[in-house]
Amino acid sequence: MIRRSLSAVFALLVTTPLLAAPAGQQTLFNFVRPADVVQVATTDAILPQYNAEQTAEGEVLRRVTFNPAVAPSLRLTPQTGVWDWSQSGMMTLRIQNAMNWALTLDVTVQSSNGKTLTSRVDLPAGPAQTLLLPLKANSPHSQGMRAGPPMPMTLDGQRILLASSQGEIDLSQVVSVSLSIAQPNVAQSILLERFGVQDGTGVIKAVYGAIVDGYGQSTRAKWPERVANDEQLKAAAAKEQQQLKGWLAGRADQDKYGGWLKGAGFEATGFFRTEKRNGRWNLITPEGHPFYSLGLNAVTANDSQTYVAGREWMFTDLPHDGTPLASFYGKANNNSGNASTQGRGFDAGRWYNFYAANLQRIYGEPCVTAKTEPDSAPVSPCAPPAFDAKRWQARTLDRLQAWGFNTIGNWSDPELGLNDRVPYTLPLSIVGDYTSISTGTDWWGGMPDPFDPRFAMATERAVAIAARDHRDDPWLIGYFADNELAWAGPGNDPKSRYALALGTLRMTTDVPAKRAFLKQLRDKYRNQQGLSKAWGIEIPAWELMEDPGFEGPLPNTEHPQIEADYQYFQKVFADTYFKTISDSLKWHAPNHLLLGGRFAVSTPEAVASCAKYCDVLSFNFYTLQPQDGYDFGKLRELDKPVMITEFNFGSRDRGPFWGGVTEVANEEARGPAYSKFLKQAVAEPSIVGVHWFQYLDQPVTGRLLDGENGHFGMIGITDLPFTGFVDSVRKANLQALGQLGQEAAKAQAEAEKAVKAPVHATDDGSGGRSGAGHAGGHSGKGH
Repeated sequence: MIRRSLSAVFALLVTTPLLAAPAGQQTLFNFVRPADVVQVATTDAILPQYNAEQTAEGEVLRRVTFNPAVAPSLRLTPQTGVWDWSQSGMMTLRIQNAMNWALTLDVTVQSSNGKTLTSRVDLPAGPAQTLLLPLKANSPHSQGMRAGPPMPMTLDGQRILLASSQGEIDLSQVVSVSLSIAQPNVAQSILLERFGVQDGTGVIKAVYGAIVDGYGQSTRAKWPERVANDEQLKAAAAKEQQQLKGWLAGRADQDKYGGWLKGAGFEATGFFRTEKRNGRWNLITPEGHPFYSLGLNAVTANDSQTYVAGREWMFTDLPHDGTPLASFYGKANNNSGNASTQGRGFDAGRWYNFYAANLQRIYGEPCVTAKTEPDSAPVSPCAPPAFDAKRWQARTLDRLQAWGFNTIGNWSDPELGLNDRVPYTLPLSIVGDYTSISTGTDWWGGMPDPFDPRFAMATERAVAIAARDHRDDPWLIGYFADNELAWAGPGNDPKSRYALALGTLRMTTDVPAKRAFLKQLRDKYRNQQGLSKAWGIEIPAWELMEDPGFEGPLPNTEHPQIEADYQYFQKVFADTYFKTISDSLKWHAPNHLLLGGRFAVSTPEAVASCAKYCDVLSFNFYTLQPQDGYDFGKLRELDKPVMITEFNFGSRDRGPFWGGVTEVANEEARGPAYSKFLKQAVAEPSIVGVHWFQYLDQPVTGRLLDGENGHFGMIGITDLPFTGFVDSVRKANLQALGQLGQEAAKAQAEAEKAVKAPVHATDDGSGGRSGAGHAGGHSGKGH
């Protein structure tokens, strides 16, 4: 940057005009040529009075520096009165990041009634852009997706950055606009010019319009696997098939389930089980060989739909009704009321499945219309196409095995497991009219009340249906006990830690869980006087605890019984939940494992109960390595095998707009991140498998369930693999399995050597003899 005095800049402006403001924009203040129309105040920030700078692109802007502090800020207020923005749709700010790295800028607009509109803006390094802040709450979620198109973008010749906003203000009574950076470690600078408002008509549609092409791909980016026509799609599929044949031919020796043949064998029971040997937990195949579960989630062709109803303008080439590919339309409603759908737009109505349409392009038979005479025009339309499901299944299973995977993970097509090629898992989705309890997260809904008899009935029904066709299938590893339940609240504070107990106390007494909790307290304290003394609160009558909305006290050191009572209730709650499922599975599927609760949030009580009643503990970790997701020292104390049932690494340079929870810089970084995670998992002797989420990229405009639109698939929406990433994953998988096999062979050789070595008798002090023996283990099967 070139720093000049303000007078020198004014001279420069004679020959270098400022970039013209877009049509319809009202400038309220110009930082380069300030007038007494806006008051500017700073807190722990510097706005030099007589300095402006010309950028490399020829613009002239003024520097603001935010110093290291809790919340350095720049505040703009009207010189007199208030701003009336009731006729405007966007606040505008010409801005440039003056650093060589991205900054996060907080923008707050306040009205005279104290209400605020807020935005957190990711400001990339690079040229200036016009920041557009919607004056009514708006976000990618309101457009039906988790993340929006990449920003900044060029619109009408202007580089713009459309921000998300939340909150609500009185637009006729705006009193201030604040810019701040949260706790910068070093001084951070931005460059500013025009501040104002504009009507904003058409901005949203311009930003989100025509973002998806006829193949379901993003139109806002280019990447090596991007498809331009059907011929390219088919040619790539044919080329890949040859590569898969070569990889499959070179697979290492395994039993038919994928267990490695090196090392000592285990007892073969005809079904998958667990066993600990030499300090390491193992899954054991039906044939008695160690098995490390490398799985893929959501391997299905029927979970890639995206809503098009009401936002057809986002798509460039939707099939017309009556054409062959129009058979991949459908209807649904995902307005569940859960936290995952709150604030989301476009969550019901007509959807389209681009992935299934692309499979039809690859695997389907050509559409042939009937004719009455050889040279006459067609008189009957094409039959509705359907891709060849068997061909898709065969290709998909080829991929899994060629890429080093040996498990079909959760949310996958059940038909895949029936091919007797790759072991599989199944979910238990327990749905019923039982009571649920809010813990504050409730992303997928409240916690099921396991004390409710209707929960036991729903569990029995769900397990019976799931086990009906799989009871004696040796390829089935086991069942998951639901998924990512809200065992705790969103945070690490006591209110979140004990959200289940506190939430139960707020319920009415017709809720079985509350009756169970009150009984626990009455049995222990007998009356309200005893409870009042133990909890340090005044409860005049026991009946007051029965009222809805009762707020239990937060744990504190002066009254330790509060925490003890909460912990005990949450333990009994978790025990009842997992025991109900375990008992039902023992009855309906005694040969298969109960693979745990796929914890996203948890409590120590829930994890301990899961270890008590399940064969495997399962966690969904969106972390750089497994050890960042949980204290494995505490898990080892439970002495139970662990499975990581979801993890991934995404980026934003292959189409979909969201990089996921564990986003990396680019596509090239995904492979090393996968390799590191797997290496750390193998190093932890309690982990018996890791499952990647997911097989396929999510739709650009968001999946039906909650609008997630992430790039973390092995393949794209066109069914083509991301070749560089797949190569890295395959290499990491084969290395991990090879390492485990070598360790098993080494342990076996040492054991055999010890058995053959002379036994030196020693006096054990009791007249008997003791000597070196063969290391043993114990089975972890018995649910």
